[in-house]
Formats: sequence, structure tokens, C-alpha cells
Amino acid sequence: MTVPAPAPVPSAGTPAGHFDARALLDPVNPAEVDAFARAQRAANRSSAGQIIAWVAMGFALLCVVPVIGIMILGLGYTIGRGTGVAVAGLVALLLFAGLIVGIVMLVRRGIRMRNLTRFRLARFAGANAMSYFERIDDPPLPGMIFSSGSSRMSTDVLRGVEPRFVEFGNYQYTTSNGKQSQTHRWGYVAVKLDVPLPNIVLDALGNNTLGSTVAGAFSGDQRLSLEGDFDRYFSLFCPAGYEVDALYLFTPDVMARFIDHAAQLDVEIVDDWLFLYARREVSTLDPATWAWLFGAVGALLTKLDQWARWRDDRLRLSAPVTQHPILPAYGAAAPGPAGSPALPFAAPQGLLTPPPPGVAPPGQRLKRRSPWLIVGIIVGVMLVVTMAPFAIGIFSFLFLG
Repeated sequence: MTVPAPAPVPSAGTPAGHFDARALLDPVNPAEVDAFARAQRAANRSSAGQIIAWVAMGFALLCVVPVIGIMILGLGYTIGRGTGVAVAGLVALLLFAGLIVGIVMLVRRGIRMRNLTRFRLARFAGANAMSYFERIDDPPLPGMIFSSGSSRMSTDVLRGVEPRFVEFGNYQYTTSNGKQSQTHRWGYVAVKLDVPLPNIVLDALGNNTLGSTVAGAFSGDQRLSLEGDFDRYFSLFCPAGYEVDALYLFTPDVMARFIDHAAQLDVEIVDDWLFLYARREVSTLDPATWAWLFGAVGALLTKLDQWARWRDDRLRLSAPVTQHPILPAYGAAAPGPAGSPALPFAAPQGLLTPPPPGVAPPGQRLKRRSPWLIVGIIVGVMLVVTMAPFAIGIFSFLFLG
């Protein structure tokens, strides 16, 4: 997977070093927006999918317009014979011209608004020490939403690398059941951690709607209840046998940070990544959304250093294992402090040697619910509903005469 080059950053003329949202609202120069759009088009050529979509739209118009024209002419002939056909033909031409003009105006307006959005986001990224990427196809991230469906892509991606790698983006993928397809849309924040950690999911209870819970895919026996009010805000799922490790990672102060700043976000820890998921776009022109996300990430970053000290004791007792691949295209772990003094004594050997960074296989991924159980229940219900009338009829014939 080739990560596209970041977009050219329009000059914002704003100081760096603090959160600055003025680029999202300030007036812009249309000439600068046009120049930015041209540079974007030169750097990001139209994909095959986009070309196919435009061709399909044109083909649909060629198929639909003649049919509508014939129907109008037929109606005119029915009403007024020759005169009616002439009037109907004129009406059809006017409708066709209006349709073409309307479509062109809507498309041009949509393109202008999209270019303006990209321009503002690129300028906002430059003002806040980030890079802007218009689109990344099939992003190679290990989060649970990034492996579902087809036509996977991230859009309006903003990425920073200091003090550690953080990426904000909108994400979508398509699922199909053979007859109809559905596009799923998410917003996400990806934070690179220092070491791989067990696969832990926090399902935010505050954003759950009917049938939309993230944790519905995981086995219920992996749910862990934590102390205090944490269970009022999140359902925590961790691999069996890693309950103590989850308690080590989610100390009361860490839990307080998640409750205060991320209670409306689903959270996933997988490999050496922390993901925050939202059921709406997070890369927007809304300053309040960005202020909230920057505040949430900043509050969590101050607690990630203690996670870097976690080690999986199971690795010390098992043969070396291959971890899930770390993705260098999406940044490396943050370096340690420079100039750290050497320890004055040699570390003891043997069992006191800490295990290497990593996670043993049982903790790398949560267990998913078996789809065959659901299929079996559905098939069983269908059999019962289908066979019940026959069973009642046979019972009545044999025992009730």
C-alpha cells in the first residue's frame, strides 16, 4: 500500500505551537482555492472507481432521458394529435435543458464546496503541525473497522508525528448481502503506542443506539467489570486470562481520563495502536469538534507513558512468537528521552529478566462471536415455523380423529 504524499499546505500566516482553528472559518481567496484544487488534481489522479461512476451516471442519463421524452410525446399525441406532439416536444426539450443545467450547477457547486473544505482542512493542518491527505485507499491499520467490507478508504486525513504519531480521519467501507449494498461511515483517531498491548475494546454506552453497539461482535465472557463508575460509561472487553493486565493498564486515573474526555467514543487497543471511533465524521470544518478531539487526545497522551512499561509475562514462558506486523508506513513508536543516565548496576539474570515487548497469541485478538451460532438459530426458527402446521395437522389426525 502506497501512502499518498501530503497535500501542499496553503499559507495560513498563523503562529504555530498552540491549537489554532481560525483556518476553518476565516474568509478565503477564491484564487488560492482554485490553485490548491489544481495542485490536488495533479497529485491525485482520478481512480478507476471514480471514472466508472461518472461513466455509469452518463449511461443512466442516456437511458432515462429518451424514455421520458417518448412518454411525453405519447401523452401529447393522445391529447392533441399533431399539435399535441409539437407542444409535447417543446416541453420535453425545455425539461431536458433544465435538467442538464440543474445537474451541471449542482455538480459544480458540490465540487466548489468540496474544494473549499479540502483547502480549509489543509490550512488548518498546516497551522497545527500536521499534514493533510485527501484520500488513502485501504489504509493498513489493524483496528476492527479497517478489515470489514470492501471499497475501504480514509478521507480528509490529518496526521501529526510529535510528540507521537496521531492521525485523524473519516473512514468508510461497503458491505453487500448480494441484493443491496450499504456504506458504513466512521470517524477515527489513531494513536501510535510505544509497545504492543493486549486487544482491549471499550464500547462507549453513551453513543449506543439500537443495534449499533460495537461490542456485539465479541463473546460476552470476555467482558470485564471495573471499579467505580467506569461501567456506567464503558463496557470493557479483554481476552480471557488478561483481566489482571487490563486492570494494570486501566488504573483509576486512566479510567477517569477516558470518562472525562472520551465517553462518547468507542476505544480499541490492538497491537501498538490506540483507536478512538466515532459514529460521525471527525475531520470536519467544525472548530468545536476539533477542540474536543485535541483535548481528548492530549489528556490521554499524558497517561500513555505508564502503558509503555507493560510486559506480557506469558512471552517469558512460551516459545518466541511472531507478532502481528507493525506498519512502518504509519509511523514508529515515540523515542525515549534523550541523554538518559545509565543504570549503576547490572540487571539480574534468569527469571527476573523482563519479557520482551509484545503480547502472547491469546492476548493479541479478542474472540469474535461465531456466526454459525446465529445461522443455526435462524435456521432452527425457520424449520419450527415451517413444520409447525404440519406437525399440528398430523397430531390432530392421529389423536383427535
